[in-house]
Amino acid sequence: MSERLKTTFAGVTFKNPVLTASGTFNFGREFEAYYDLAQLGGLCSKGLTLEPREGNTGIRIWETPSGIINSIGLENPGVDTFIEKEWPHLSGIGTVTVVNVGGKDEDSYLEAIRRLNAIPVQLIELNISCPNVKAGGMAYGIRPEMAADITEKVVKASDHPIMVKLSPNVADIAEIAVACEGAGACGISLINTIQAMAVDIKRKEIVFDNTYAGLSGPAVKPVALRMTHQVVRAVDIPVMAMGGISSWEDALEFIMVGAACVQVGTMNFVDPRAAVEIIDGLEAYCEAEGLDNIDAVRGILK
Repeated sequence: MSERLKTTFAGVTFKNPVLTASGTFNFGREFEAYYDLAQLGGLCSKGLTLEPREGNTGIRIWETPSGIINSIGLENPGVDTFIEKEWPHLSGIGTVTVVNVGGKDEDSYLEAIRRLNAIPVQLIELNISCPNVKAGGMAYGIRPEMAADITEKVVKASDHPIMVKLSPNVADIAEIAVACEGAGACGISLINTIQAMAVDIKRKEIVFDNTYAGLSGPAVKPVALRMTHQVVRAVDIPVMAMGGISSWEDALEFIMVGAACVQVGTMNFVDPRAAVEIIDGLEAYCEAEGLDNIDAVRGILK
């Protein structure tokens, strides 16, 4: 692979701007049968919390036109098990590992971050779509002041750079991004899933035990692209975009509106090789266009 796709994000160097998204790639092991994960620009871990979580009950995945709705509930082994059993493997892959972290309250966020200080993580993706149990279940990422507060505290507690992952279920996503930037975030990632719902007419029931769940896949791409454009124009820190990216052309659209990197999520379920095929497509595009580096087209659409 040439240097055409080499990308820098908040001081972290990626061999290319394509990562796999949290929640769609577990910790990578299942995908090693399909390709060498070292080809990836990076991979983002399954979302971790301080304590292990079993996740939600009932149906967890429901297909919908051009996408899926998921109600996984942050099922994960917990930070300590990740450090002990998954990190040694991930650290030897030869690509950037981004660790996604969530929490139920301020204390659980901060303790998880402190424990992760024990390993040389390149970048942490802070999931602020989690409900704050001490604030009536309202997600941290819904209000600018709440987003800024948890971001500032996590940044102070962490030895690693903090990229904040934003929820699209807000009135003004750029306002949230600006608040996180002001609180010390080194970058922004977006979008998380869009709140959705499904009904099973045969059973005459709402599909999910929690009623509402998260929509992802090609159906959300136009919304994700719009929000990426808005955030890129609002902040000076780099943006990592995701939301329905299924092809190299999709990835290029996000890059052209200013995303430094992209994450491939739902498409991993459709085609396990999706991410490397997108990398190959971007490489071929740069070669065909005579570009020394993809930076030449990054952010050209204002």
